[in-house]
Amino acid sequence: MSYVTGFLTPVKIKDKDRYIKSAETAWPLFQSYGCLEHVETWGEDVPDGTHTSFPMAVKREDDEVVVFSWLRWPDKATADEAWAKMMEDPAMKDMDMPFDGKRMMWGGFGVIFDQKA
Repeated sequence: MSYVTGFLTPVKIKDKDRYIKSAETAWPLFQSYGCLEHVETWGEDVPDGTHTSFPMAVKREDDEVVVFSWLRWPDKATADEAWAKMMEDPAMKDMDMPFDGKRMMWGGFGVIFDQKA
């Protein structure tokens, strides 16, 4: 089964176009390292919670939206190798990051069920 790296981060509403541009710039880099799929989603129905929620997790501010995204890899080994190489890649270091990386969270997930219509 494939492997997914997931991300959750707050992005300033005014920076939506800038964020999209950064994703468009990042995709060829991710793809060159073996990524199969890159999905970015802009929060539209992301309610505040009482005990926990996406907005609470990223400490979303009033002028921000929660973005949820993922990268699909063929397997964990490919993802691990890609991240190691990308951290040394000058193209990655020069990339525009229009979000507060201190409030971004990410993790790697093994796919346990995957069906498509």
